[in-house]
Amino acid sequence: MEYWSNGKGLTSSMRMQNIISVSKGLAFVCFSVVTIASLMLFSTATADESEKLTIYVVNYPLQYFAERIAVEHARVVFPAPADVDPAYWMPDEKTISEYQRADLILLNGANYAKWVNKVSLPRFRMVNTSAAFKDRYIETAEILTHSHGAEGEHGHEALAFTTWIDFSLAAEQAEAIAKALSRTRPALRDTFQKNYEELKRELLKLDRDIKEVVSKEQSRVLVVSHPVYDYFARGYGLNIRSVHWEPDEIPTTAQMVELHTILKDHQAKWMIWEGEPAKEAVERLKTIGIQSVVFDPCGNAPNQGDFMSVMRQNIENLKEVFPQSRW
Repeated sequence: MEYWSNGKGLTSSMRMQNIISVSKGLAFVCFSVVTIASLMLFSTATADESEKLTIYVVNYPLQYFAERIAVEHARVVFPAPADVDPAYWMPDEKTISEYQRADLILLNGANYAKWVNKVSLPRFRMVNTSAAFKDRYIETAEILTHSHGAEGEHGHEALAFTTWIDFSLAAEQAEAIAKALSRTRPALRDTFQKNYEELKRELLKLDRDIKEVVSKEQSRVLVVSHPVYDYFARGYGLNIRSVHWEPDEIPTTAQMVELHTILKDHQAKWMIWEGEPAKEAVERLKTIGIQSVVFDPCGNAPNQGDFMSVMRQNIENLKEVFPQSRW
């Protein structure tokens, strides 16, 4: 039954129509708000997917691997100065804050870059690239301390950390980077995987090439100028002993005495250096029947070329040490 207005108000029917109209209007507004919000979220997500990642790393090999895998999809930053050993470098507060803001922080693992344990970094953005072979870390027999250059005194602890010069391990580190990139940018997974596979092929070719070079004389004993070749020696079956010499310094009398002591039961004819040794150091070694060769671990960015070209040159250099090998 309808009730008509007495001239001072609306009928019940008119009130009901108004209520329905208002409800429809509110529903339309709500739908519009939800739609706009959804479009904004979609737009933001799309922008995030296309935006370059910012990746900070603790050494040059990781920078090279990340750049090869991410290509134009990331800005990879390795901020250590060119004249320091990144393993013992300590970044300043500004640089640490830049690490903290990065989308990804690539670590070498094996206690490399000890400063990482002294500062607060976002753990969910940190990637230990050697975690997959943590059970294969090499523990050395002693802690060795010495000093050189602007870095001052530092020690070579019981855990060896130059993992990447066993190229099979380097390939595993590259794989960890590819996986981290894919988690961060799932839409680019196929691109990252393709680039990683190409890098892996090159790293494993380095691995095969070194094995071929040393295969005929793996029993040959060697001296290395610095205790950073543990993974290299294990990976390729080499018999090494370490001293603590710097390429740009002339060995002291005490250092020569130490070397003579090593040579009593380790009759090496070659010393492997991290970098080009001083001419006088080379001459001093020649007087006791030891030749010099460079195998640069390339922990920091090279003056010329890149990681791959440096490692290829390292292999060429090793052919002087193992002349009976067939390549």
